[in-house]
Amino acid sequence: MQFSLLGIIIIGIMLLASAVRILREYERGVLFRLGRLGGLKGPGIVFLIPIVDKMVRVSLRVLTMDVAPQDIITRDNVSVKVNAVVYFRVMDPNKAVTEVEDYLYATTQLAQTTLRSVVGQFELDQLLSERETINQQLQQIIDEQTDAWGVKVSLVEVKHVDLPTEMQRAIARQAEAERERRSKVIHAEGEFQAAAKLREAADVISGNPATIQLRFLQTLTEVAAEKNSTLVFPVPIDLFTPFIEKHRGGGNPTA
Repeated sequence: MQFSLLGIIIIGIMLLASAVRILREYERGVLFRLGRLGGLKGPGIVFLIPIVDKMVRVSLRVLTMDVAPQDIITRDNVSVKVNAVVYFRVMDPNKAVTEVEDYLYATTQLAQTTLRSVVGQFELDQLLSERETINQQLQQIIDEQTDAWGVKVSLVEVKHVDLPTEMQRAIARQAEAERERRSKVIHAEGEFQAAAKLREAADVISGNPATIQLRFLQTLTEVAAEKNSTLVFPVPIDLFTPFIEKHRGGGNPTA
């Protein structure tokens, strides 16, 4: 008699323990009563009818999901390996439980297929330079598909683009050629500006013969500063023209 009473007490405690659930602030419970959807429960203490009720816990926090690296061929026929990360949360726990068997697995598979489909529409240069556009397109497509499951996709980010070794070398050569092209353009612009300034200086000097003489003497001074033992330089006849004219002008009165 005592053993049967003890057994009844134990069974009662077990039934009571199975009838009480505690849900945290970020959790909700989808209740099924005899197989039928019984509504949403939580947070706090939830009492269930043993054997009759069954509850499925659903987290409302933002979930982070890594999309495994996918082998993708871009529009310009370059084979790359791309992975991404998806941030999403459950907005309607009832739909997340009743509309899809496993919303986590379903979202993962959808993200993988969408990543291959979207990235395959872009060329390699666009994939490397227009990352934000690709992220927005991925987020929009995945969010539209998961809306029927009560899941909201807030952000999708392409994490890494793995290029073949030969493609990395080709990109490095292209970058080097681009830097060399920019260097030549800058050098040519400098030469053009210098030539323009020299032309302006020539126009100024040509209007004053004395300026030409001073410039010639300045050049001689700079050459002499190089410590050369022998200097050979031409002397323009125009340099002596003022002296010749002065000599001629001074000699006429004495003739």
